Amino acid sequence: MSDTPTTTTRPQIRPRPAAVALTPAAEARVAALMAKAPEGTIGVKLSTPRRGCSGLAYSVDYVSQANAMDERIDTPGGAFFIDGASVLYLVGSTMDWVEDDFTAGFTFENPNAKGACGCGESFTI
Repeated sequence: MSDTPTTTTRPQIRPRPAAVALTPAAEARVAALMAKAPEGTIGVKLSTPRRGCSGLAYSVDYVSQANAMDERIDTPGGAFFIDGASVLYLVGSTMDWVEDDFTAGFTFENPNAKGACGCGESFTI
């Protein structure tokens, strides 16, 4: 028998990709929101509350307290959170910020959505 200790190596764990990809325009908008956020704000949060004609809607709001169940994405402009209960509806989505002469807002390319209402405000899974 040998007195040499044996070592085992653990396989490297790859970081898990974020549930939602933010485009550079979306990251810039998060930075702009954080620059004028109310005092005590720690980030911006995406959730999918039940509302609208199709059942679920996208909601982006300021957040002042972290929730352990939420997913956190660190962007150059600040923290971006995804509501823990909404992650399954959003996995693989891309969030963008679009501005034109008539409208401005976040847009979502969601591979999980099976349908959307005519006005684009809500979606169904």
